[in-house]
Amino acid sequence: MLYRRNPQLNKNGELIHLLSTEGLSKAILTQILDTAANFVSVSSRDVKKVPLLRGKSVFNLFFENSTRTRTTFEIAATRLSADVINLDIARSSASKGESLLDTIANLSAMAADIFVVRHSESGAPYLIAQHVAPHVHVVNAGDGRHAHPTQGLLDMYTIRHYKKDFSNLTVAIVGDVLHSRVARSDIHALTTLGCAEVRVVGPKTLVPADMALMGVRVCNTLEEGIKDADVIIMLRLQSERMTGALLPSSQEFSKKFGLTTEKLQLARPDAIVMHPGPINRGVEIDSAVVDGAQSVILPQVTFGIAVRMAVMSIVAGNT
Repeated sequence: MLYRRNPQLNKNGELIHLLSTEGLSKAILTQILDTAANFVSVSSRDVKKVPLLRGKSVFNLFFENSTRTRTTFEIAATRLSADVINLDIARSSASKGESLLDTIANLSAMAADIFVVRHSESGAPYLIAQHVAPHVHVVNAGDGRHAHPTQGLLDMYTIRHYKKDFSNLTVAIVGDVLHSRVARSDIHALTTLGCAEVRVVGPKTLVPADMALMGVRVCNTLEEGIKDADVIIMLRLQSERMTGALLPSSQEFSKKFGLTTEKLQLARPDAIVMHPGPINRGVEIDSAVVDGAQSVILPQVTFGIAVRMAVMSIVAGNT
């Protein structure tokens, strides 16, 4: 019955698609993080490849732009020895009126094994997962405002790397939570992994009204939100997704919720600062913090390759 409740799992409860961190058990999340730990060292080898996906084809389907995410997926698949096909969606059949499922059906006929999908519509990866053959796997690289599970997982890997254990941690997620799929993926993963306290920090207009139902503490001032925090995850102000007057201005947001070296002193002395990127320097976070000793933003990117290698190797091993 498990596989009917969660489309990401097969009848044995094994991961066959990664669509969201929501609904994944602590055991599965830990399996991904442990597997990623084994892949981190691949980046430092002379030959940066392992043969786990040799003969497999990974199709990167980015209906929405994201150079960083697509590049790290491409690197991850290449390091697993897969054949990687990057689709130029803007010039593809999708731009000529072909439906999403027709596009998937045609690509499946080209012997695709894994689809990495980024889409502006929430739920698109779920729809694709429902219509692919049992041997084909779908990895969500971000859908609408819904989820960005591999970013959430690389955030979890980064936190575990620096803090070892989740059970005593206070994690503050700061900024434009309303438009952030990363925030949702992080919250689901953090609560499942047993984080002591998760705080969501931002102006009322940028924090969903139902956020407290997810088991987090809502803070509407930065000072309250990051006080004594162990981990601070800053979110990008997504002006392109905003409609109406959600903010007076980015300058006003920066004044009240931008992370500076002075404000960072409210957190624990050994607190780490994270950001999913791309960064708006001087808006949600000052350059001095980005480049400072407590920033782990660049290691996040490095760990992201190992985490995406882990996800693809795990799903490809299950049917």
